[in-house]
Amino acid sequence: MADVFSKEKRSQIMSRIRSKNTDAEKSVFRFLRASGIYFVRHYAKVPGRPDVAVPTKQKAVFIDGDFWHGWRFASKKAKLPRRYWLNKISSNIKRDKINRLKLKNSGWKVLRVWEHELKRDKEKTFQKIAKFLA
Repeated sequence: MADVFSKEKRSQIMSRIRSKNTDAEKSVFRFLRASGIYFVRHYAKVPGRPDVAVPTKQKAVFIDGDFWHGWRFASKKAKLPRRYWLNKISSNIKRDKINRLKLKNSGWKVLRVWEHELKRDKEKTFQKIAKFLA
């Protein structure tokens, strides 16, 4: 399937996609601050650099984008236009599993929140995160 954008336009679009401080992450950060919950953003001292971490409680939250982290990847992979995306997303999924396993094996509790959960019911997802971190 051919791209509807030129190479230059596609490059411009892709360059604006952030790996850190996405809108989903920023909304969670604002909620946690407003709730008075202490946390560290993008904690680099543990595998996977969790988006939200509470080191004293050994709790980590990953806020994963649906496309990049492979939500329902099995049903979507036939529609992806290139081999690059299949390899990219497959390797992201494997890396995520390895990092979560490393965290769990070192005594951390891990919560994974999907982007679509935040879009569908922000308040419910915020409460789920707050309950996990409490």
